[in-house]
Parts: sequence; structure tokens; C-alpha cells
Amino acid sequence: MDKHVSDPVRVPVGEGSDLAYDVVIGHGLLGELAGLLGPAVQRVLVIHSRALAATARAARDGLQAQGLAAFLAEVPDGEEAKSAEVAASLWATLGQCALTRSDAIVGVGGGTVTDLAGFVAATWLRGVRVVHVPTTLLAMVDAAVGGKSGINTTEGKNLVGAFHSPAGVLCDLAMLATLPAGELVSGMGEVIKCGFIMDPVILDLVEADPHHRPGWDGPDLRELIERSVRVKAQVVTKDPRESSLREILNYGHTFAHAIEQVEHFSWRHGEAVSVGMVYAAELAALAGRLDGAVVDRHRSTLAGVGLPIGYRGDRWPQLYAAMRRDKKNRGSLLRFVVLDALGEPGRLEGPQESMLQAAYTRVSRD
Repeated sequence: MDKHVSDPVRVPVGEGSDLAYDVVIGHGLLGELAGLLGPAVQRVLVIHSRALAATARAARDGLQAQGLAAFLAEVPDGEEAKSAEVAASLWATLGQCALTRSDAIVGVGGGTVTDLAGFVAATWLRGVRVVHVPTTLLAMVDAAVGGKSGINTTEGKNLVGAFHSPAGVLCDLAMLATLPAGELVSGMGEVIKCGFIMDPVILDLVEADPHHRPGWDGPDLRELIERSVRVKAQVVTKDPRESSLREILNYGHTFAHAIEQVEHFSWRHGEAVSVGMVYAAELAALAGRLDGAVVDRHRSTLAGVGLPIGYRGDRWPQLYAAMRRDKKNRGSLLRFVVLDALGEPGRLEGPQESMLQAAYTRVSRD
């Protein structure tokens, strides 16, 4: 199979900036890793989840074969990796490996690993190069692109972090072959989000699939990934530090992050985002800003690929408390990304708790 079917997606680091990085999408791309690192790099720490140990070893061996000193650092699977304790252990490893400011970090894994690797790269020696090798659909279309990094605290998700653009992103679609079906479905939550906020063609492609389930080798998956990456690239180029426009990428995430926290991160991120988008659509409808047909399309499109569209109805106090800690808030003012129409995101600021609870009732299930 050809490595490259189309050109990489170029992501400028800020509007008008001469700096940019490539998101390379194809099959069998691990051998391209050294090229993304750059010629000055001599030492590389490959950070990987436990489940990706074999892939990480292959990446290390490939780098060593090209004359680089490459080392491995294993971190826990899932959100457990995104902690201050794990970050501190990686700083110690970086010191032991003598990584300098001209060296690099590679993150191999899903979104938790790319978030963690980006954060560690941003903070080691005040910033070293990082290349992401996302291995899940969710990470390919979201976490690995845009330069946001972070770790969790007991008070909430991603409350500690930094903006640190990668030197490159390597999306090897062959890695999706071993992904559990549930993880592919979860990743579709972020793909469909891009369709609702900016590129409705994504929704058309998803809805046209007669199987209503993504397959790693499906005919449209590559185009869905490329379109989603281009949506994110367009947004982060105009707003690299999330001062305004970039917030639209958090569509559905306020309620989603609350679910994740209440459920102690036992839900897949894309599943929580799916319910969060339905919640945001219902909230916009209650505010008189969104037509009911678009709300219905949220439910049908998301449910059509196997994503949840409802949440248990006995958790409002915990969810409300979690939403009040969301990082998009300003002081005591709650702020939500909502839609005014398909592809037209906006913000809803300071809604009454009664409206928030009414939207919750609409997404509640027994």
C-alpha cells in the first residue's frame, strides 16, 4: 500500500507565521519519523503507553538505525498517565538520558500520551521538540494537532498545561487495524464534532455509510481524518492560544468533561463528547438559538455510528459542580460553545441553572 496518497496537512503556528509543521497521513509511515525530528536532534525519548510497547520499540529501533540515541519511557494506559507524578518521573528520565535543548521527545499512543508528551516537552529545559505518533482515531483528529498539552488534577481535567506546537505529527492509519471497535467509534465523536462546527461534508460522509460503523480500512476514513485535521488546523492557525475562536473546538466538551470527572474517567472521551454535543444542542434550542431539526440531526448522526446520546438522570449536582470548574468559564460566569446553525458556532454566556438543568433533563435516561 502506498505510504502517501495525498500531501501532508500543513499547520502554521499562528496566522501569518513562517513557522509550521506537517501532519502526515498514510500507511506504514513509522520510517518517516526521523525526518520529522529534524537534522539537529541526536537524542530522543520515546514516551509510550504500556499497550503500545511493541510499536514504541519499533520506533526506537528505527531511530537507532539512523544513528540517533533513542530511549524508551513507559507510562500507564489511559488518564492515569496524565498526572504530576508521571510527569515528574519523565523529567527524571530526561535528565538521566541527558536530553539537551536541541534533542526531542516522541509521543506514541492515544490522546493521553500526546497530551502528556507535549506537556513534558514544553516544560523540559523550557521547551524541546516533540513529534506525536497518535495511534487512535481520537488522537489523530484532535489531541495530536494544535499544540495543546496538559495533565489532570484531582480538581479537574487538563487544568495544568501549556501550548507547545509539535515539530510534526505522524498519522499511520495501519495502527488503527488493531484498535478495538469501541475506540474507533469513540474517535468518531470528535470527527462528527468537526462536521457540526465547520465542515458539514463530514456529516454527509458519515450518514452516507450504509454500515453506520467506521472501519480502519473504510473507504472514507482517510478523508474524514484529513477533513477533521484541516478543520482543526484552520482554527488553531487563527487562534493558537485559545483566546477566542479556538474555543469552538470545545463544542460539547463542557458537559463531556463533567461526565468524565463524575465517572472517574471510566467513559471514553468521544463517548462523553457525543452526549456533550447533544446537551449543547438542547441548550441552544432552549435558548432559542438552534432549530430543532439540527438537534435531531445530532441525535441521529451520533447514534448512527454507535455513540451514546444520553446520560443517567441522577447526577445533576455533581455535573453542575464540575461544569462550574470548566476552564472556559470567566470568574463565576459559565460559558458554553453552542450552535446558531449548522457550521455556525457561537457562545452562550451565563445561562440560568434552570435552563442548564432543563437541557440535562432532555439528555437524561434511566
